[in-house]
Amino acid sequence: MARKSVAAALAVLAGAAAAVTVPAPAQAAPPGEKDVTAVMFEWNFASVAKECTDTLGPAGYGYVQVSPPNERVQGSQWWTAYQPVSYKIATRLGDRAAFKNMIDTCHAAGVKVVVDTVINHMANSSGTGTGGSTYSKYDYPGTYSGADMDDCRTDISNYADRWNVQHCEMSGLPDLDTGEEHVRKTIAGYLNDLLSLGADGFRVDAAKHIAVEDLANIRSRLTDPNAYMKLETIGAPGEAVQPGEYTGVGDPQEFSYAYDLKRIFGGDKLASLKNFGEAWGYLPSGKASVFVTNHDTERNGRTLTYKDGATYTLAQIFSLAWPYGAPDVHSGYEFGDKDAGGPAGGKVTACDTDGWKCQHAWREIASMVAWRNTAHGEAVTNWWDNGNNQIAFGRGDKAYVAINHEGSPLTRTFQTSLPAGDYCDVQTGKGVTVNSAGQFTATIAANAALALHTGAKTCGADGTDPAPATGASFRVNATTTWGENAYVVGNTAQLGNWNPDNALKLDPAAYPVWKRDVALPAGISFEYKYLRKDANGKVTWESGANRTATVSSSDTVALNDTWRG
Repeated sequence: MARKSVAAALAVLAGAAAAVTVPAPAQAAPPGEKDVTAVMFEWNFASVAKECTDTLGPAGYGYVQVSPPNERVQGSQWWTAYQPVSYKIATRLGDRAAFKNMIDTCHAAGVKVVVDTVINHMANSSGTGTGGSTYSKYDYPGTYSGADMDDCRTDISNYADRWNVQHCEMSGLPDLDTGEEHVRKTIAGYLNDLLSLGADGFRVDAAKHIAVEDLANIRSRLTDPNAYMKLETIGAPGEAVQPGEYTGVGDPQEFSYAYDLKRIFGGDKLASLKNFGEAWGYLPSGKASVFVTNHDTERNGRTLTYKDGATYTLAQIFSLAWPYGAPDVHSGYEFGDKDAGGPAGGKVTACDTDGWKCQHAWREIASMVAWRNTAHGEAVTNWWDNGNNQIAFGRGDKAYVAINHEGSPLTRTFQTSLPAGDYCDVQTGKGVTVNSAGQFTATIAANAALALHTGAKTCGADGTDPAPATGASFRVNATTTWGENAYVVGNTAQLGNWNPDNALKLDPAAYPVWKRDVALPAGISFEYKYLRKDANGKVTWESGANRTATVSSSDTVALNDTWRG
């Protein structure tokens, strides 16, 4: 959606849905075996290009989604991207050359590019856009005039009324008359321009506010009839416009999927996920675009976010392991101010700097992309649950995952359909042996997971770093504030020799538990402490004496600590 104030427009209103004519299914190419999309929210194009080469391609992501590239209103807020001024490629994220270079670079890395597009409405202000165009509300010289806007110029007031939803304005944003020839031709021209630069598909913002026949007409004008298209169609009971109407045009985003994952991972039982998907009344799996969180819902509280720590991470692991829909992995930034745009103008120098979260690169999440690719097309097998929040299941004879969302470790013998042999648990980098009966025994830490697949038989393959043969497994329960990260430092070279500049950053994926495995010599005794660094580099040491530990002669020492204030 376009801006923070749009949240009010998402209220569920009573009323029966009117009849609608659904077009024949579009001849769009399915996502294919690599169906995971990394959504690089507010990343500039140069940073996306580098990340395609460094992380997305090697991890096996099939797609990257980029923020709207067209000229927008001035301002640093993220929602300015959803107030178009023209269809020139000109924003703080990069110009036309940077956009083209990003697409070419991502393609070279084996990653297709989906462009977030805003074609339902225009900006509701006056001024000069990011590309130098002057404009005023209802008048965008060279693109649209007031005659191209819909005939209702008041805010949407009744979501049970189809005409009201698709002709009136979202929070004062001028609604385009997509039934008009000039508007259809202009929108198609913009999309075709993106295709000419190499784009592979589109996310259509606010798609439910565009009549399905209008979208179908626009799609019919595309130079690439197989361009992938996913549609923001937020469905709710009693609303006149429902996501299922749009399956002939593209893949609607199934918002109920994300809402239910928050409910289940946030307090209900994971055991109830055994038939998750179409049996819950969702769209057909092959036509659903799904996510754990997106840029709107992480701000309005409807879904899990990075702030939920291990709960969010485990939900994302499940989403990538479960064979329903084509999943997005949202990758954004820390925020306190819900309006704040991407840090550093969208430039990502490195993950975990300037507030960039890089969820797509977290080991727990990134490792599941190759897992999903390996398991593609395989049905769920060997489901197990404890009746509560410990579950495990396989995907045929290709992959197996176990999730422990309880407060104590899980130790058991798991039954799989995997061929006998050695595997790498891609969650931890530790080896697991499956016997001739398809069984293995393992212990899974609290709020953690285990994942095996036939594409990772030896740790170190497919980006799965092996756990150290000897060393320390640091785990510290530490609450942080916005912009802070936790580190460990100690009296050895591997631990930075007490220099906070050389301290090792800990992984927040299981927040409030921060963790990291560090290789250390067998038998060594060492001292260590934890510290915090904020966004400005200010260091805060934990209190108390130095901690001490000794590495065994053949294994890692497990350190389960709590921050000392």
